Amino acid sequence: MNRKIIIPKQIITFNSAMDIHRDSFIEIEDGIIIRIDVHNYIDINDYDGEDFNFSNLTLMPGFVQTHIHLCQTLFRGLADDMQLLDWLQKRIFPYENNHNPESLRISAQLGISELFMSGTTTLLDMGTMNHQDVVFEEMIKSGIRGFSGKCMIDENDLFPTFKESTEASLNSTIELANSFNNSGNGRIHYGFAPRFVLSCSEGLMKETSNIMKDFEGSLYHTHSSENKGEIEAVRSKYGKENIEYFNSINVLSDRTVLAHAIHTNDKEVELLKTTGTRVAHCPSSNLKLGSGIAEIPRYIDEGISVSIGADGAPCNNNLNMFTEMRLASLIQKPIHDPVVMDAKQMVRLVTIEGAKALHLSHEIGSIEVGKKADLQLLNLEKANHSMLDGDDNLYSSIAYAADKSDVHSVMVEGKWVVRNGSNLIYDESEMLINGKAELNKLLSRAKID
Repeated sequence: MNRKIIIPKQIITFNSAMDIHRDSFIEIEDGIIIRIDVHNYIDINDYDGEDFNFSNLTLMPGFVQTHIHLCQTLFRGLADDMQLLDWLQKRIFPYENNHNPESLRISAQLGISELFMSGTTTLLDMGTMNHQDVVFEEMIKSGIRGFSGKCMIDENDLFPTFKESTEASLNSTIELANSFNNSGNGRIHYGFAPRFVLSCSEGLMKETSNIMKDFEGSLYHTHSSENKGEIEAVRSKYGKENIEYFNSINVLSDRTVLAHAIHTNDKEVELLKTTGTRVAHCPSSNLKLGSGIAEIPRYIDEGISVSIGADGAPCNNNLNMFTEMRLASLIQKPIHDPVVMDAKQMVRLVTIEGAKALHLSHEIGSIEVGKKADLQLLNLEKANHSMLDGDDNLYSSIAYAADKSDVHSVMVEGKWVVRNGSNLIYDESEMLINGKAELNKLLSRAKID
């Protein structure tokens, strides 16, 4: 039996009442939060377990990111300042097509390490077409919680060598889902991942949705309505807007997560609402690729599930949730009003709302008895933070002032993955050496000028 007590300065719970506990502790047993109580009710000297006193740190849930590409972390800085379709055609598809197991493994390691070090404990990852088992293996080994899935492509006019037959894509996806759904002691789930409309046949999109229903806890994860050129191409091909097309082939549901959803009409917004489809908002990526600004305040007002992800390193160029949280709020204020997307709402979007989007809110996303101990400790006692300790000041510090340098420690299911700013899972120096070596080999294989 593994038991531990954590005594922080304060606990931001993100429960339904948004309680903040001071002079309190939490107790964890075998990765589950079993008690939240005040200091006076525990005698540390008689405690049969580990105790951790963090009197100057703030305890909160780990971040939940709902759109990531671990396979692309190795390509950071190699596809800057490009239009989306050019970005895919000239860089990303050729790079992904030349991944081998070694380059893919270090890419996943680099991504997971960065997520841990910046407070993310759960992710929804879109994998790549080849060697996807490597990504799952690394997720299991690292201890992270999340979803991933083989990227499915059976049509590709942009880069024709990066595709496979519909049958091969479906068969390999089923094999991977059988192997990895609910693996890693239940931490890992399958996210069925047809890439986007322009790289998937109608048959692939529809059959993938049917297959998903056979795998408990799985999700349907794709891109949608990201770029005006993409929208025009979908309209030309199918005579419909992107989300209208998805609805016509019956792939929208509360288990569907659409990355981006920037360019939508009134009918599509209503479809998102009535079907329960989730939107994964990626502000840095949307700005860097010049794609646009999604109507996130409207989606939230309509009751549509909104959560946040960093997308991939080549279109961001980091996986830091603090950056995404701040940007997601600030880009809306000149358009709508300074009061929209306030600090408290932002920290909910990256914790409990992310958990709800992935149907994991019964396990994670808030600090409550019975939930998994997926937690982070932040040092907000610094000169760059508010001098006041009020609740509103806490939310303000996290949403607007904090950064990954303020992440002191992180745990997943009661196991430390970061302690005192040190990565306990990966050796950064070793990753840098391996990453540079594998990237140079990949670039040689890709032969891109």
